[in-house]
Amino acid sequence: MIATIKYRTKNYPIDLSKPLDISIAIKGGGENVTAWYVAPPEIKPHEEDGFVGKVSEGASINFNDIAFNPHAHGTHTECVGHITDEFHSVNKNLKQYFFLAEVITIAPEMLDGDFVISKKQLKYALGNKKREALVIRTLPNLSQKKSRQYSHSNPPYLTQEAAEFLVEKGVGHLLVDLPSVDKEKDNGALVAHKAFWNLNGKLRKNATITEFIYVPNSVGDGSYILNLQVAPFENDASPSRPVLYEIIKK
Repeated sequence: MIATIKYRTKNYPIDLSKPLDISIAIKGGGENVTAWYVAPPEIKPHEEDGFVGKVSEGASINFNDIAFNPHAHGTHTECVGHITDEFHSVNKNLKQYFFLAEVITIAPEMLDGDFVISKKQLKYALGNKKREALVIRTLPNLSQKKSRQYSHSNPPYLTQEAAEFLVEKGVGHLLVDLPSVDKEKDNGALVAHKAFWNLNGKLRKNATITEFIYVPNSVGDGSYILNLQVAPFENDASPSRPVLYEIIKK
């Protein structure tokens, strides 16, 4: 199933039958990835007036209630509404779903006792390339990222200068395999979020940040077509499924 995506003056053929899903699914229980000191998500049969929504317990259907926090429990995409007084919905702000993306791999470097992704590292990895979307895979890249408990672990994050550099490069959609682009405990400074969405200037309302992705080691660095699929929640953030497609070389 071959499709051709035309971006500016170039055509990019992709095989729609070979998606590369880089999302982390939400599942109930303690094996789900979590952050921000939130309890694990719950997925359980609905109970009411003696009814239990589970076929194995006598119901005619499986009928589950789901409780989760999009920021804490798996791959999610957020918009500027995450940090503004005014309400902004990612469902309303994100109106395009296919982008030319670059996948890069970075080993965070030490800065003042923290591991960070710096402007220097991004500049080296991107070179002269201009991309609508940037997918950052950090090292080490272990499968435990899909179930890690991140609370109180001070994970790596982006420096303010790194976020500002991405804005200068024209990156509108940033995807990271971390719980946040900012430091876990920064007293609400959120310098990378603010820089990426240009909070002190003209807001980048169409720009998004996607966190808690997982890019398998089998996916090489390079250019891809990204399909950023977002569940239609009217909220600042929503569970999402970013999918990459390899560009077919002629």
